[in-house]
Amino acid sequence: MKILYAVQGTGNGHLSRARDVIPLLKNIGEVDILVSGTQADMTLPYDVKYQMKGLGFIFGKRGGVDLWKTFIQNNIRGIIREIQKVPVHQYDVVINDFEPVSAWACYFKRRPCIALSHQCAVLAVNAPLPKHRDRIGRLILKYYAPSTVKYGFHFSSFNDQTYTPVIRRQVRELFVSNNGHYTVYLPSYSDKKLIKILSRFSDIKWEVFSKHNRKAYDCGNVFLKPVHNEAFLESMASSKGILCGAGFETPSEALFLKKKLLVVPMENQYEQHCNAAALKVLGVTVLKNLKKKQFPKIREWLNTESLIQVDFPDITEEIIQTLLNNHFITNLSAVNQSFLGSIDSPVN
Repeated sequence: MKILYAVQGTGNGHLSRARDVIPLLKNIGEVDILVSGTQADMTLPYDVKYQMKGLGFIFGKRGGVDLWKTFIQNNIRGIIREIQKVPVHQYDVVINDFEPVSAWACYFKRRPCIALSHQCAVLAVNAPLPKHRDRIGRLILKYYAPSTVKYGFHFSSFNDQTYTPVIRRQVRELFVSNNGHYTVYLPSYSDKKLIKILSRFSDIKWEVFSKHNRKAYDCGNVFLKPVHNEAFLESMASSKGILCGAGFETPSEALFLKKKLLVVPMENQYEQHCNAAALKVLGVTVLKNLKKKQFPKIREWLNTESLIQVDFPDITEEIIQTLLNNHFITNLSAVNQSFLGSIDSPVN
C-alpha cells in the first residue's frame, strides 16, 4: 500500500501529531510525506518527499494573525503550480492533516482525500462554537483543505468520527513535577508586550518561549527562551501552570499533564475561538486578550489550585486502523465512487 501523508507545517501542532502518526502508517505500508507551510519551529525526524510553500498564515505581534502579511506572502500562482505537481494519483490512500496543496490536488484530480485533523472536528456536529459568528472563518475551516471523509480530534468526543487528542509519546513519557514556575507560549505577541504584562505579576516566575528571539535572556521575573521542543516540554512538565494561545496541541498536552491552563485565542483566528468555546465547557479559564482589564482574571487564575480532569487514552493506532479498514482494505473502487460523490464542493 502506498500512502501519502500530508501535514500542515504552519505552527507546531500538526507536526507534533505527525511524529506519532507516521510510524504507525509506516507499519502498514510505504509512506511518503508532504509538508507545506513555513512557520513551524519543529521539524520531522523523517524524510519529507514533498516540501511545499503552501498557503500559510502569518502571526503578528499584537495577539493575532497578520492578515496583510498573510495576503502578500501567499503567492496564488505558486500555490496552483504546487497543486498541479503533486502526483496524488500514484497513491492508494491520501491522508491529510489540514494541508491544502494535496487536498486541492485530490479535488481537481478526483481522488479521495481522507482528513485526519483537529480542524475537521471544529465544525463537527455537537462541537461547541463561540457566540460570535465569523463567516469567513467558517469558510476557511471548511474549504482550506477539502476532503471526502473526515476523522477529527477535539478536546472531547462529540460524535462517532471525533476522537480525543493524540498525545505524543514524548509527552506521555514525561516526568511531571511542580517547580512553581508558569510556562508561556503566545507566539502572536511580541516579547516586549509579554514582558510588560507579565512583569506586573512580580511574585511569579514566567518561562516564556519566544518565536521572536534566538537567544535566552531574563528581564526581572520573566525568563525568555527560544522555542525548542525538548526545553519547552521540560518546562511544561515541571510547571505549575501554562499560559498559551487557544490552539489545540499545547492546551491538550497541558490538560493531559494535569496543569492549570489559561488560554488567549488569537484575533482573526476563528478556529482558536472555537477551541476556546470547547475549553470553556471543560472549565478552562479563557481571556479575550491581554489588556489591563484582564489582569484581575489572571490573578484569580494564578491563585486557584483547582485542576481539570480529562481522559485522553492512547488510541492513535486504533484510529489509523479504523480509518484504513473503512476506506481502503474493503472495496477501494466502490469507496472511491462514494467519496467522490460526497466531496465538499467549494462551489455548492
